[in-house]
Amino acid sequence: MSAFASLSSLDLQRIWDGVHGRVVHGDRLTVGVIELDAGSIVPEHSHDHEQLGMCLSGALLFRVGDESRELGPGDTWTIPSNVPHEVQVGPQGAVVIDVFAPTRDDWRGAEQVEPRPPRWPA
Repeated sequence: MSAFASLSSLDLQRIWDGVHGRVVHGDRLTVGVIELDAGSIVPEHSHDHEQLGMCLSGALLFRVGDESRELGPGDTWTIPSNVPHEVQVGPQGAVVIDVFAPTRDDWRGAEQVEPRPPRWPA
């Protein structure tokens, strides 16, 4: 197995309705390039994983705990373990990078969907 891969060579997986990702798992981290459809919602949830992320394109209304913020390209977030969070995606959709520790083993078996070119990089 190679240490390198192109984003376009990674399987596209369904994470939520309107939310798909191309994911790389290490021994202790998971990195995902997540494509969010226009107007989609990631409902409130929490998990044991610490989560860090950055918006690459588009716009999001992101809530972490009691704090909400509109985010665009270059904006970041930090979500401690077990803190509730949710996302509402803007009218043009969005692409983000999410990093999780420990690994998102629940994503290893996520449903694969029809391949398509990555939305990022454009």
